[in-house]
Parts: sequence; structure tokens; C-alpha cells
Amino acid sequence: MPNLEWDVFIKDASNIIFDTNQLTFVPRRINKPAKHRLDHRILAPLVFHFAAMKVFFSMKKQSNNSKKQSLLELTLRLGRPAIVSAAIFSLGVNILFLALPLYTTQVYSRVLSSGSLQTLFVITIITIFAFIVSEILDFLQSRILAGFGTMLDQRVSGHIFAALFDGIVRRDAQAGAQALRDLDSFRQTITGPSIAVLFDVPWTPVYIIILLIIDPIVGLVCIIGALILLGLAILQDRLARPLILEANKEAVKGYAFTEAALRNAEVVRGMGMLGAIGEQWAKYRQNGMQHGTEASEVADRFGGAIKFFRNVIQVMIIGVGAVLILDNQISSGLLFANMILSSRALAPIDRIVSTWPTFVAAGNSFQRLNELLENYTPAQTATDLPRPAGKVTVEGLNYLLPDSGRLLLTNINFAVEPGEFLGVIGPSGAGKSTLARLLLGIHQPLNGAVRLDGSNVFGWSRNHFGRYIGYLPQDTELFAGTVRENIARFQTDVTDEEVIDAAKKANAHELIVRLPQGYDTELGAGGAVLSVGQRQRVGLARAMLRSPALVILDEPNANLDGEGEQALLMALREMKKAKQTVVVVSHKPSMLQDADKLLLLRDGKIELFGPRQAVLDRIQQIQAPKPPIPATEKLAKEAQS
Repeated sequence: MPNLEWDVFIKDASNIIFDTNQLTFVPRRINKPAKHRLDHRILAPLVFHFAAMKVFFSMKKQSNNSKKQSLLELTLRLGRPAIVSAAIFSLGVNILFLALPLYTTQVYSRVLSSGSLQTLFVITIITIFAFIVSEILDFLQSRILAGFGTMLDQRVSGHIFAALFDGIVRRDAQAGAQALRDLDSFRQTITGPSIAVLFDVPWTPVYIIILLIIDPIVGLVCIIGALILLGLAILQDRLARPLILEANKEAVKGYAFTEAALRNAEVVRGMGMLGAIGEQWAKYRQNGMQHGTEASEVADRFGGAIKFFRNVIQVMIIGVGAVLILDNQISSGLLFANMILSSRALAPIDRIVSTWPTFVAAGNSFQRLNELLENYTPAQTATDLPRPAGKVTVEGLNYLLPDSGRLLLTNINFAVEPGEFLGVIGPSGAGKSTLARLLLGIHQPLNGAVRLDGSNVFGWSRNHFGRYIGYLPQDTELFAGTVRENIARFQTDVTDEEVIDAAKKANAHELIVRLPQGYDTELGAGGAVLSVGQRQRVGLARAMLRSPALVILDEPNANLDGEGEQALLMALREMKKAKQTVVVVSHKPSMLQDADKLLLLRDGKIELFGPRQAVLDRIQQIQAPKPPIPATEKLAKEAQS
């Protein structure tokens, strides 16, 4: 039965479609040529390669079996067939490479001694055919790895994209565009040319064993050389790894700082902060460059030493081979075979040293991605509930500010009936905007619940929930695209009539049609084409798309002029007439003149809640100055004291 995961990425590999059984083939029979001392050991590489790859690609056992694996780790487990199959192709490539030393040996041992052109022609054709097959296997290996990379990206990138938003809400330091760069870096490393180096590593001892079979002295020279190169590689890792990690860390800080500065470009320009911001950015840049330069210097020194010792080992092998030829222990053909096999045996160590920074960076990316995904829970499939009437119930709600240990909202209880207009008021820092986000299910409360028509807002499918919700945050952000696409929330099933209807209900239609291309005007990144007030009005139209059952507006008039405020008030009245439940957070009483209820928050607690006029009367009583105490009463109190 075909493996579905396997078929997914095989079909993506340059449109090459194979059956699973055809791709995971294993040679069943190898004909052993006679009269050659190396050929009877040709099966040794197969046995060793399978054993080595099994150890190398097996998943590490967790010290704690109850430890939950991340989404990335689970996806890598699903991709194990691809890695194993790529390793099998590497096995074939390395076996076929033996055709070159065998060809050289046969030419010197048979052709030159016998002068047989027929033999030369046959073994040349066979060797060329082996190289052709080797290139085909190498191509298929690269296609399999590319397909695996596509599968990895398709299965993980969407979750990482979603985890970024969860992380931003949790104020997670790992959340940022760097995570997507980390995914690209990790994917390119494990599916690109770098991983092929690891496939060749198990063959180093295999080729050394073959050299030992040819002659123990030649094999011993190669073993000593391999140990020297391995020691230099380990020493380089010890010295360069901390520098590479620090360089990557400083680079990530620099990228994050640059993104933050660009988001506040107007403030930087307007307040003359470019120089100071540039100096701070330069510190991250300089630190990263310094560590990177030091790591490069270490790599250059050890790379030069490894290259030197490789050349010395090659010279020693040729010299030892020459002595053995003079002593009539081996033929001249085996001398060239020794050179080819020793070069192939030591090449993986050299290549690993040159690509090691890439592996270190990929490991660092893998760690950051796991930290990001650690607290992320993929959206679960939920039953699509019917359109709500708009009743909002908040029960014993407590919200803990992340990483602070301080309750931002405490014991919040209230209810809003369908079609009612609730105004939320209170001083700055009281928790009004946080309450609005909790009503939307953006934040997860410490305990308690927010219910829409009796159902917990976290029990809804988020895509389905969004159809019945309108939200306008304090800082209205629009996305790169047209006005129509932004109002339609980039949903392809929204019709032009629905977009225009939402704009008219928000009283933004006249504003939009005056734009250069009307609803088809490209807004650019962040809606830069529009003023702040215009963005807020378009954002209101987006919130009113398809007449949502619940509309939450957070300081909706913060950037509006007089005309914009009048348009907003008219829109609020229309929503009330349409029996939509509306929650407005505002400091301006004019925005709440049509409210049915008011909720006063102070220090994260409900101080007052009830009908609008009753709450306003109570606030006036609290704020009313106390009458002065008559002088006689004051003297009597002083005498008593």
C-alpha cells in the first residue's frame, strides 16, 4: 500500500511521479568479477552503510518519555522515509564510485600488460555506464530531498505563521519574522547540498577498510590522517561554535531592532532619532560582524591546516605505494586506486569543516523554532455553530499579564443582551482594551469564561467565529492590497455588493470612491496611501462586513475629524437599529450618548455597571464636591478632639 506522505513530496519533485516500491529499491544481486582481491569485499559497504545510516537517522530517545514532541519534530519523523531513501541513493552513488579505482586497476593490471583493446573498450563502457547511473541516482536524491523540503514547508510553515500571531499576543520574544527565516534556513540545510555531506561520512571508514585490505600500511597511513583531520575538525568546532552562535544571536537582535525602527519610521524621522537609532543598530551589527570575523578566522586557520594535512597524507600514500611497488607487493594500478580511495575517504571530513557553520546555524534555527512552537496549539476542528443572536456573558473573568505575575483584570462579571449597546469607560491603564481582546477570544483568561450565546468564545472555530464578529482596534492597520480586499478581509467569497454595503454602513463609501481607483486603489504596506483617519474609517467598514452579530470598537474616534465622528455616530445608530450587539471603548462621552449600558473599569475591576443614565448619575454623585462644614460645627469637633 503506498505511503501517502511519501507520495505527496515525490509528486512535487519536478513532476517526477514514482511508485513507492520503485524508489526504495535495494540491489539484490551483485556479480563478483574473478581474479581481483578487492571485489570479494564489495558487499562490505552495503552492510556498513545501512548500519551507520540507521544509527545516524534514528530519532534520539527522550530522557523523559512523557516529553511532548514539537510539531517540527513530528514532521521530521514523517519525512524519515525521504531521508532514508536519499541515503539509499547515496549508497548507490558511493558503490558506483568504486568503478573508478577498479577501472584504474584493471587498466594497469590487465590492459597495459596484455595490450588488449577489446578489454579496454569493454571496461571503459562499463565504467561510463556506472557514472551515468551514478548521476541519475544523484539527481533522484536531490529531487527527493527537494520534495521533502516542499512537504516540510507545506506542513510546518502555516503553523509557524499562526504561532507568530499567538506569540505576539503572548508577548513572546521569539515571535517575529525571524521565525520564517529560521524555517527557510533549516529547510535549506536539511534538504540541500549540505546534507549530502552527512550521507558520505559513513563511507570514510568503509574506504579505509578497503585500503587496509589492499595493504595494511596504506590503510594505517589513512587512519592516522583521518584521526588528525577529525581532531582538527573537533577542535575547530569547540572554538568556532560559540562565536558562530553569538554572531547569529546579534544578527537576530539587529533584524528585530531594524523591524521595530521601521515600524516607527515617522517617530524616528520626526524627533531626529535616526542618529541614535542608527548607533544602536550599529552596535548589534558590529558585535555580529566581530564574532563572525573571529569565527571566520578560526575556520580559515583550521581549514588551512586540514588542507595541508590532506596534501601531506596524499603524498605519504603515494610514497608508501611507490615503496610497495618497488618491493613487488602491489601493482602500479593499485597505487592509483590508493590515491583515489584515500582522497574519497578524507573528502567528507574536509567538506564538513567547510559547511559546519551552516549546520550550527541550522541547529540554532531549529532550537528557536521549537521554542516558538512550544506553547502553540494548532486550531482544532470545531462544530460550526449557527449565527449568534449577540448575547455576551462574562463569568468570573481573571486575566494575568504574561511574564508579570500581576492580575490585569479581576473577577469580571457582566452580561449584554442581544442588540444592546455597551460603553466601556475608565482611566488609562484600567484594562479596557484588554477586556475588548478577551471578549474576542484573542487572549486566554487565567480562569473564568467569555460566552457568546452561551458558547465559550474559545470553543468556536476561529474562521467561523470571525464571520459574526467585527473589530476595530485602537491602532488600525490595513494590509498591502486594494481597499476592496481589505474591507473583504481578503476572503475570496465576499461579493462586491457586500463590500460596498459595508462601506455604506460605515459611511465611508463617499470617501472611498474619491480615491484615485476607488475600491481598487492599492494601499501599499500598512495602508500608507491613506491618512490615519481614513484608515480608521476603512477599518470600520471592514468591521461591519456582512452585519456581524457582535461589533467591538476600541477608541474608534481616536483619529477622526468632525466629519468622521459624525459618520461614526451614524454608523453606531444604524447598528443599534439592526439589533447588532455593540461594545465601544471610549473616553469621549459623545461616543456613548446612545449606549444602553455603561461599564466603569478601574484598576482591573468593575466599579460600576448598569443602565447608562444610572451609571452617569452615580459618577456625578461620587465626583460632586462635599458641602463645606459650618464654622460652629468645625469648632465643636476641634474642641472634642
